[in-house]
Amino acid sequence: MKSSGANKPRAGAVRKSSTGKQVGSGGQGRQALEGKKPTPKAVDRPYHPAGKRKAANDRFTAAGGSRQPAKTGSSAGAPQRPQAGRANRPKQTDEFEVVTGRNSVLEALRAKIPVTALYIATRIEYDDRVKEVMQLATKRGLPILEVMKPELDRLAGFDSVHQGLALKIPPYDYAHPTDLLEKIISRGQVPLLVALDGITDPRNLGAIIRSVAAFGGQGVIVPQRRSVGLTAAAWKTSAGAAARTPVAMAGNLTQTLKAFKERGVFILGLDGGGDTPLPDLSWAKEPLVVVVGSEGKGLSRLVTETCDAIVSIPINAATESLNAGIAASVTLYEISKQRARK
Repeated sequence: MKSSGANKPRAGAVRKSSTGKQVGSGGQGRQALEGKKPTPKAVDRPYHPAGKRKAANDRFTAAGGSRQPAKTGSSAGAPQRPQAGRANRPKQTDEFEVVTGRNSVLEALRAKIPVTALYIATRIEYDDRVKEVMQLATKRGLPILEVMKPELDRLAGFDSVHQGLALKIPPYDYAHPTDLLEKIISRGQVPLLVALDGITDPRNLGAIIRSVAAFGGQGVIVPQRRSVGLTAAAWKTSAGAAARTPVAMAGNLTQTLKAFKERGVFILGLDGGGDTPLPDLSWAKEPLVVVVGSEGKGLSRLVTETCDAIVSIPINAATESLNAGIAASVTLYEISKQRARK
């Protein structure tokens, strides 16, 4: 005879959910034990670049346009000139640099640095420097804005000594390395360029630009990352040479140098331990790019591997190394001297 409690579950074996259904403990980890599904294709993943391109193409087609199917390989979306390493940083109209202080403002105007506007504090005490600043700004037709001291403090930045004067300088419009090379070749000139690898001091950049202009070079190439740009300090150091010597920006310096090699340009790296002494250089009359590394680390590994030769400058043993700007100047002088020989 069955007991009255035979069909009743054992107390504690089940529990009721909020919906009234009984929930057991047997299948709670079943989903974790199941195998994972196959990885979706790249075009089926909405956050993958290929998926985004496919979605963009679908939207374009739905709007009545026509476009080639998006590629899902590694070459999808490749630029027309990938070797040149086009800089991806767009020029923004709201970017600017501010030069403050009476001496700095006066020197910047004397060097004919591109200027957007001159800011002058109300009730400023006029001395010889302020008078010359006003004369130069008026002669160039620059906007002269008289502002209150708090506004000038905000423009100059925290803890900046502006002495009642500030210049607003627009961002530099960099050339593209390949465009620069093509322009040099179209003029019938033998390319002579200087590329910077890891140089962060704007005074070195300004000195190199000045040397390039003095010794027959046609331009300077700077990397987009971990390198100095053409700031106001570089403008002043160049002593006006930056106005006639173009500066190009490379998104990837190594790829740019490789692209130049494909065009028949020789790449020379400067390093104290180089195996080619500068006086023995036999490529001076060939198309050249001279790569100058930072004073502390020198040339990077990838750039060194890309160079056709590593050139050293013979110096006195008591001198450990040369400043980057001086090393570039000595090298450019030797190249120009050899090019002048018939």
